[in-house]
Amino acid sequence: MTSAGAPAYAHGDSGFTRARRDFRTWRRTRPFWAGLLVLLAAAPIIYFPYFNLSLGGLSVAMSTMAGAGSLVIGLTLIVLAGLLWFQPIIRFFAGCVAVFLGVLSLPISNFGGFFVGTLLAATGGLLALAWGPVDVHPVEPPGATEGASAAADPEERTGE
Repeated sequence: MTSAGAPAYAHGDSGFTRARRDFRTWRRTRPFWAGLLVLLAAAPIIYFPYFNLSLGGLSVAMSTMAGAGSLVIGLTLIVLAGLLWFQPIIRFFAGCVAVFLGVLSLPISNFGGFFVGTLLAATGGLLALAWGPVDVHPVEPPGATEGASAAADPEERTGE
């Protein structure tokens, strides 16, 4: 008995391996990294307007009158990230809105979460705009004809 016919993984797939493979397949069919960056952009935009720092007896508050605007922008970015992950067909709309909200957060939310939120939202939005679904049909070389690829099939050559 040789190992030529043995499977590569004799123990089969564990639940973790299968879940990781399924997640990888799911991730590759949508603008995953764009959605992740847009989701991460919401954190500093929401956090910094409500940030309070205590240094001994001194309290420093970053809250502004635009705290509600920051909350709306951050929650909208969270919704856009979910839409990018679960409705990739609207990636163009979500990408444009994410870039717009990232730039809009500059005057509203303490310089867009000290530029971190703005940069993450703009990068994620631009990644969403640039993403495209993978073409599952391979392109034939320019010189190939349909008959040449059919003749290369072993079943059709033998007539079976």
